Amino acid sequence: MEATNIIRDAVTRVSALRQSAIDNPELARALGEVKRLQARRFAGTYADLLQSEQYRPAATFFLEELYSEKDYTLRDAQFARIASGLERLFPQQVVDTAVSMAHLHHLTEELDLAMAQSWLSIGALGEAARYVAAWRTVGRRADRDLQLATVLAVGQELDRLTRTPGLRLMLKMMRGAARMMGLSALQQFLESGFDTFAAMGRKGDGARYFLDTVREREAGLIERLFERDAVACETEISQILGQAR
Repeated sequence: MEATNIIRDAVTRVSALRQSAIDNPELARALGEVKRLQARRFAGTYADLLQSEQYRPAATFFLEELYSEKDYTLRDAQFARIASGLERLFPQQVVDTAVSMAHLHHLTEELDLAMAQSWLSIGALGEAARYVAAWRTVGRRADRDLQLATVLAVGQELDRLTRTPGLRLMLKMMRGAARMMGLSALQQFLESGFDTFAAMGRKGDGARYFLDTVREREAGLIERLFERDAVACETEISQILGQAR
């Protein structure tokens, strides 16, 4: 399927998933709780990087753009609006990044909604125990692995964008047009991602180290959440949440 159709299909599916939560206030509240807890979990897992001068921008970018409870409706709509023009206006690397983001948003929204549904069915437990129970109820190990692989692909593609001659200048020149076309959220995401990874790239293997760290920590946590004793997982999640700032 060409990039245009992939992006539009993913945005349509994400919109439908979000609407199903909006139509059920109790589910919407649970979804918000799950997303907030996951953002805190990320902040705790990467507390050291968030306090590092070199890696704070990248960790913050991932937290705010990929792991937060932020409403991405506006940016998703902008992706869909310019989908047909992406392949004509941008280098292939930008198109690849947009397609990866579309896949990631759809899969993430699917998994988060499934977590919220399980969150409601499990009932009153401590947040760590409830999260572990919901995670195991949802299952879908292959999709969790795919979600991580797609997050890493987005990071790798943003890193590659910094090596595209003239792209930063192109993005800067597009600001006015993007604002007039109502695409400021998408423009901000592209510029922020580009600048974040360009800054890391100027410091040796910064981007590689950052992405390798994300791969190692997330893959390890996925493995433990599926395979380790539930009580041990609850203890680990509680400790991680305690490290979040």
